[in-house]
Amino acid sequence: MKLLSLLTAALVTLFLYALVLERDALRAFASGSEEEIVQEDETPTFENLVSVVALKSTAQSVENAILLRGETEASRQVVVSAETSGRVISDPIRKGAFVETGQLLCELDPGTRASAVAEAVARVSEARAREIEAGINLNAAERLGEGGFASETRVASAQAAQEAALAGIQAAEAGVAAAQKEIERLQIRAPFAGLLESDTAELGTLMQPGAACATVIQLDPVKIVGFVPETDVAKISLGALAGARLTSGRELTGMVSFLSRSSDPQTRTFRVEIEMPNADFSILDGQTAEILIASSGSNAHLMPGSALTLSNDGTLGVRIVDADNIAQFTPVEYIRDTPEGIWLGGLADEVTVIVEGQEYVGNGEKVDVHFREVNQ
Repeated sequence: MKLLSLLTAALVTLFLYALVLERDALRAFASGSEEEIVQEDETPTFENLVSVVALKSTAQSVENAILLRGETEASRQVVVSAETSGRVISDPIRKGAFVETGQLLCELDPGTRASAVAEAVARVSEARAREIEAGINLNAAERLGEGGFASETRVASAQAAQEAALAGIQAAEAGVAAAQKEIERLQIRAPFAGLLESDTAELGTLMQPGAACATVIQLDPVKIVGFVPETDVAKISLGALAGARLTSGRELTGMVSFLSRSSDPQTRTFRVEIEMPNADFSILDGQTAEILIASSGSNAHLMPGSALTLSNDGTLGVRIVDADNIAQFTPVEYIRDTPEGIWLGGLADEVTVIVEGQEYVGNGEKVDVHFREVNQ
């Protein structure tokens, strides 16, 4: 009894192996046997052919899209810092407030800077008076020199004195400009319109050069930043239409405004930026986004998902039939999925694809084809 059970199990295993792993060879053998029978009977029929449903398709131009993951980013962000020292004498503006270009953020105590400006102005007046005196002396020396009453040395000395007086005026005027610039630095203003990401410096804070007064960010427009693998970077161009979906489900549209020409040395990816309007500031800095960028179109076929199959080595493809109704496996390129079906590339411009029954057909096998309408 045990021997009979083992023999039965071995036969079942052999049958399953032939049915699953050697399906194409088994069908070829069966087809050969059927052909011999037909030749003997000389009455060929389609009763032994596998019936399949096929779809005739003509390639269409379809736009490809590149899918990335990225995040939102403020179009501009700057830490506004002090350029001089002084104590803050203005009330703070709280974070989240909108500021206009040139709006006062922090004002510092002028101290003795007004006196420094007055002193610099007085030095300019003194320098101009010396220049006038030097001019008179030079004029007198030149006249005396013409009459032979003054030496050339005296004339040259008068000329040098006047040049020194003119240089003194320039130096004094530069001192005035520097003192006035120091006064201007007491008022720290917003470089562009945006939102305060931090409070401005508190009243009474002692500021030193380089100390932060506030952080200003610009969120309109906002950027969505992603990183493209080098295999897809050639498919993206400036101005390409792009869309994004935030984690909240909100969908956005914009255009590619920047594509890096240098890859990240660590990831070998290229930075791409998409600019989108954000007038109500509802898109925040640092939100995760799923990005879809349109790329150049290609010819493809729209097929139902049931048309896809796998070869014995796991290659994705479809089974097509030729004019003689002979089935063949053909690899395909998956482009994208849509509610209407799947766009597939890598096929001829006109093909007949098996959409039902392809799993029961082997390469080189003749089939009984029934056609489906395109809209079914």
